[in-house]
Amino acid sequence: MPAQNRPLIGVFWMVLTGLNFVAVTALVKHIGDAVPAAQGAFLRYLLGLVFLIPMIRPILAAHLTRRQVKLFAARGVVHTLAVILWFFAMARIPIADVTAMNYLAPVYITLGAALFLKEPLPPRRMFAVVMALIGALVILRPGFREIDTGHIAMLGTAVGFAAGYLIAKQLSGEVSPAVIVGMLSITVTIGLAPFAAAVWVPVSMANVGWLFLVACFATAGHLTMTMAFAAAPLTVTQPVTFLQLIWAVILGAVVFDEGIDGWVVFGGAVIMASVSFITWREAIAKRALTPAVHATK
Repeated sequence: MPAQNRPLIGVFWMVLTGLNFVAVTALVKHIGDAVPAAQGAFLRYLLGLVFLIPMIRPILAAHLTRRQVKLFAARGVVHTLAVILWFFAMARIPIADVTAMNYLAPVYITLGAALFLKEPLPPRRMFAVVMALIGALVILRPGFREIDTGHIAMLGTAVGFAAGYLIAKQLSGEVSPAVIVGMLSITVTIGLAPFAAAVWVPVSMANVGWLFLVACFATAGHLTMTMAFAAAPLTVTQPVTFLQLIWAVILGAVVFDEGIDGWVVFGGAVIMASVSFITWREAIAKRALTPAVHATK
């Protein structure tokens, strides 16, 4: 069966992707406030540099231009801030809230592509964007529930990941995926270093081990996600990512004693349905401007 025409295999790899990323979320939640957000993020990327070794040769062989280096640096800055905010949010709000609000990143990418890359935004796609933002309001319910600083941080996280993807999109036709992924790891590790130094506290070997597992699961998630993309189109694999919210709700309730908020699940479903519709419209137009959820994490 040809590539991009194996839906069951694509769904299988995307299910594994969701499990990997839920594991990342659970581990960071488990560490909580024991390690400051910036320091935890830095150690996650520093420990993950071991997976960068196969990418060193492609990076050196790319002979990056000054413009490309500047773009990679800019992506590193926005991704650095987004990762810090994500770690911060994980220690303060339920896993389900983090997972549901993370679905906003592809929506912001669609808006950013229209505003900054002059991509078309036809009425039906704009309607889907509006519905996704309504889904976010359902989750936050301002005036009906207390909005934690973690919720605000997640809004910033999604914006940062979206900005990073739009920059990567500009570079995708110029360098290989290995270079893009490798340069992200390098620039984010460097970018996180001063923030981590400013809040540095002693870290137990147990938490170092947990953060290394975060790096392992995150790397595995990106690998299985790539395999899902190779096996089936986004219109098949994108809806599967909603399972992450279901698993996050169960995990939060069973492991972390977090209450099940039906409004969060409903809001996440609205956002995910909107993202799936946007992905389907882009597939109809034979374009792929919107990545799957977590593609930029």
